[in-house]
Amino acid sequence: MKDRKDRIPADHFFSADLRVGRILDVQDFPEARKPAYRVQVDFGSAGVLWTSAQITNYSSGELKDRLVVGVINLPDKRIAGRTSEFLLLGSYTADGLVHLLSPAPEATPGDVVG
Repeated sequence: MKDRKDRIPADHFFSADLRVGRILDVQDFPEARKPAYRVQVDFGSAGVLWTSAQITNYSSGELKDRLVVGVINLPDKRIAGRTSEFLLLGSYTADGLVHLLSPAPEATPGDVVG
């Protein structure tokens, strides 16, 4: 049996607004239950948004100015008293590390991923 989630209608996936963003600021987030950062990302014409992310296998210096991919049209979520405005995308390794998805270097904040 293949290791994958149940199938969803294509229109559910295509309704997600995936955008390229550039990390502007990374802050420690000691209030979070699991080690995390608060991350501010510039999505170009879509705006500057904040999220929390369990990406502490990266240093804040490695993250600053990095191009990333985020889902920007999910409902806001409260995490440890702060608002998370988008979902930062990455892959999980078997040992629980997160590796951020990275667009091509020539991508610019606000570019649509699809």
